[in-house]
Amino acid sequence: MSDESLNPTNIGTLAGHTIPRLGMGTMALAIEGRPESREQAIETIHAGLDAGVRYLDTAWSYYLPSKPGTGEPEDMGYGEYLVRDALATWKGPREDVLVATKTGWLRTLDNDGKYGWQADARPETMIANAKESARRLGVETLDLLYSHCNDPQVPYVEQMEALKQLVDEGVAKTVGISRIGVEEIELARTILGDSLVAVQNQFSPVHRDPDHTMEVCKRLGLAFVCWSPLGGFLDPFDRCLFDRFREVAQRHQCSYQRVTLAWELSRYDGLFTIPSARNPQEIEDSFQAVALKLSADELAYLDEETPEL
Repeated sequence: MSDESLNPTNIGTLAGHTIPRLGMGTMALAIEGRPESREQAIETIHAGLDAGVRYLDTAWSYYLPSKPGTGEPEDMGYGEYLVRDALATWKGPREDVLVATKTGWLRTLDNDGKYGWQADARPETMIANAKESARRLGVETLDLLYSHCNDPQVPYVEQMEALKQLVDEGVAKTVGISRIGVEEIELARTILGDSLVAVQNQFSPVHRDPDHTMEVCKRLGLAFVCWSPLGGFLDPFDRCLFDRFREVAQRHQCSYQRVTLAWELSRYDGLFTIPSARNPQEIEDSFQAVALKLSADELAYLDEETPEL
């Protein structure tokens, strides 16, 4: 996509980078259902970068445990190593790409072979894992480090103080928080100050931010980063929630996913959305949302949560 076709309103600033507000999540390339070929995963990241993506989102926990528990060393770091190697072999301007990772969550495998997640946001774990993430990504300082969740076993103040220590030590330039509510945002702001730049919460036609955390981000001047912006691929959801998006997509002769992402970008100029992809075609299609202009009537139609059948 040429710079001329990119809607200038879909450019934003995050963690010191002025970039398109549509990035790329890499979870689908690293956990169950990931491409069998590591080369295909790297090719998919390259396709996103070639299309214009300048924000890659990964996490310490993007790996598959090889036995019940939280994993064996052979697969740990899979997602972060993918991002590192994709950037190292990409022909474009690496310095223009914002890389974000997350700390405080682990991947699990139970005795029945089912994958899951486990919070571990003890300060010592968050700090150790963040430093490991920097090593895996091949950088001295992380561009943007998120607290992946609010661990109910650890006071949130202590979790935020761990993030502050990581900033003070130069491990992370900026920080964000994820999977949290309004109270946690306000608390994090008091502890982290201007080093807090983003909140990564779920937002899509499936989950329309019922706690209004996006409004708080807008008021505080924080970026709101959507995870699972197309509904997610791990949990089932009502596909009918996308019916209106399919209708609008027919008018524009494009995919409903592209319409969905364009609708999200219309929320406010501090919103970033990070769809995942398992192949080049998916991310190439998604990135074209930055050039899709929806009319005011279309946006109002899509804003209605309950379609009239």
